[in-house]
Amino acid sequence: MEKRIKALYIITIVAILAFLGMQVYWLYNRYEVSLKEYERLLSDKIMKCVDDYNSIREKSRNNRRSAQNKYGEDNVFTIPTFSLKQEYGDTVKTTRTAKITTYLFSAYELLGIEPGTPLSEQQKNKAMELAQIEMKTPADSVVFDASGAKDENEAWAATQNVQIERKCPFSIEGVDSVLNKAGIKAHVNIDNADSMVWEKKVDYHTSALAPKLSLTIPYSQLEGKTVSIIVTINPFDVLPGMWQTLIISIFVSILLIVCLVLQFSTVLKLSRLDKMRNSFIMTMIHELKRPISTLKMCVSGLDNKKMMADKEIKKEVISETRNALDNLSAYFSKLRDITFNDVEQIPLNVQNINLYDLFENVISAITFPAGKSIHIRNDIDKTFEISADKTHVFNILNNFVENAVKYSGSSVDIIVSAFQNEGMAEVNISDTGNGISSSDLKHIFKRFYRGKASVGKQPGMGLGLAYVKLLMEAHGGNVSVKSSEGKGSCFTIRLPQ
Repeated sequence: MEKRIKALYIITIVAILAFLGMQVYWLYNRYEVSLKEYERLLSDKIMKCVDDYNSIREKSRNNRRSAQNKYGEDNVFTIPTFSLKQEYGDTVKTTRTAKITTYLFSAYELLGIEPGTPLSEQQKNKAMELAQIEMKTPADSVVFDASGAKDENEAWAATQNVQIERKCPFSIEGVDSVLNKAGIKAHVNIDNADSMVWEKKVDYHTSALAPKLSLTIPYSQLEGKTVSIIVTINPFDVLPGMWQTLIISIFVSILLIVCLVLQFSTVLKLSRLDKMRNSFIMTMIHELKRPISTLKMCVSGLDNKKMMADKEIKKEVISETRNALDNLSAYFSKLRDITFNDVEQIPLNVQNINLYDLFENVISAITFPAGKSIHIRNDIDKTFEISADKTHVFNILNNFVENAVKYSGSSVDIIVSAFQNEGMAEVNISDTGNGISSSDLKHIFKRFYRGKASVGKQPGMGLGLAYVKLLMEAHGGNVSVKSSEGKGSCFTIRLPQ
């Protein structure tokens, strides 16, 4: 049986660990899915922030005077022109060329206005129209190979980005400000690639514990200029997105683990019950054996005419028979009382008892083991009386004395005293036995509980002190104990008078 329980214990632990491993693996996969979805939404949010910043730069460029940044003259304008060229060879390869040409004009000369005169927006627009008609020699001209663009629209947008970058350069502070407004804390770098970069690149996390999202976004494709944005993700920002999964998983895990633990606990309880049943049978046989043996001897003596002819012997045999029958009756009463769940069900025959004489009877009824030195001192006043059930009080005192003898070394001193205290009769039974450990003290009055020091060393069912507590409650009293392991114990019972 022990081997089976040990095997079941190992199997239960393995099953719980395997289940937890599966749950952790499943939750990790769910976390990975949630993390990727979180990164996808975050990358979309970051790219929108970059697009918003580019829109701000474009508006800023349109609001500035085109020649002011490069040439520093308020009366000079630049006019960019764009051309796209497509060439189809034998392999139907499309070659696109983006050309950006800048023309310089004096608005005052075109309009025939005295230099230094403030220009209105209408005059500026008129000067731009005249400049496009005259098309003088360009100040500079830059040609880019835009073959990497997927279509004409992307090539046109790339040329526009070059103009935006010239008039309003991309800055880390600018894009970081837009990201902060969106609640995104990121590390921003500006890079210049050796070749044109047309596509946005998103690198998702490589570590689930410390995930990082990295984006490389081109803002001036023809010049190979890109911005690199790295965001460190807090895993706790991802978990709220999977809270329903976490709650269900935790609930199911706890439920299954509790079921396994309860199942194993039930098996252990059944095993303990089996042990208690065997112990109960052995103890009952042991307890019944003594009075039955005594009765057998007495009956045999009664059959001996010579012994019965002696009045003293006859009287002694009858007395022993009566004591054996009283012990049997007391033992069966004890078994009956311990089965009651309600203390009110226990029948009480309350009467006045001389406690000193009763304890003397307890001492005379105790069977002392050979080889052990036992000293019992009755310090109860010879006139001290209490109102209680005589049989039950006898059993209570007998139980304490037997325990003191049983759970002690080669010698033990037992002292019993009693006194009245505020309408209660207090009886103290102290001994110099083994004592009770602090871990056992709060359990010793429970049914079938046996202290760690007594298990396997002394026969018993763990009912004695539970029986005492039950009888004291039936009388309306209580029982308590003070003990020090290795030094002894002192039990106190209190009976209302």
